[in-house]
Amino acid sequence: MEVSIQEFLTTGVFTFIVIFVRLGSAIMIMPGVGDSFISARVRLLFALGLSLALSPLLGKYMPYPLPGTVALFVLIMMEFMIGVFFGTIARIFMIALDVAGMVTSMQSGLGSAQLFNPTLATQGSLIGAFFSVTGVTFLFATNLHHLLFMGLVESYEFFPVGNIPDTGSMAEFMSMALSASFSIGVKMATPFIVITLLIYAGMGVLTRLMPQVQVFMIALPLQIIVSLVTMAAVISGIYLFWSSEFENGISFFLTSVQ
Repeated sequence: MEVSIQEFLTTGVFTFIVIFVRLGSAIMIMPGVGDSFISARVRLLFALGLSLALSPLLGKYMPYPLPGTVALFVLIMMEFMIGVFFGTIARIFMIALDVAGMVTSMQSGLGSAQLFNPTLATQGSLIGAFFSVTGVTFLFATNLHHLLFMGLVESYEFFPVGNIPDTGSMAEFMSMALSASFSIGVKMATPFIVITLLIYAGMGVLTRLMPQVQVFMIALPLQIIVSLVTMAAVISGIYLFWSSEFENGISFFLTSVQ
């Protein structure tokens, strides 16, 4: 009877708890399902359901036999750290949209227009909030959220259960992800940077030719109108570029594509 109880705890309850710790901590931060405007109860129920559905698939990664109390506590803490790391990486690549929106707002003359960004739960630029909310919709419309769940499953290959993760490599990868996210955001805003530079150059020439003209009264409305027209022309390309970069970033965890 004691052997059967031990097997049940190892293959059933223990497996579910360990899987839930990693998946639940990642889902609480992950973009899309982990955004601040989604109820914490909904996120919790989603994490419970996903952990239960993936328990038979991920059971082969669980250690056997059941570790002791101290080892189990350390194991749960390591799984929590790995889940937070994966969710943070996914969130960092999502922040590229807010960076692009912030740069675009400054270049289009709308930098002082602040709005609550629901995806980051903080105050942000007007265009940054638009890019972020639209990016979440684009994430689900193109099924990129499936890539996040696949990355969670494949993370058990990179971070085996019970092994102490290399915190130095994790910190280095996170810093690289932050740098790449900022670079992606600036690249997405490149059309607006170029257009603004051309407008400023034209206004500078106009100021030299006609000093009596109030250039600022002409430049700001023109800058806003041209930026909005440019956004309408390039927004599809912006999201296609971001989706490809987002996919490349998350694909690091997918052993099947390497």
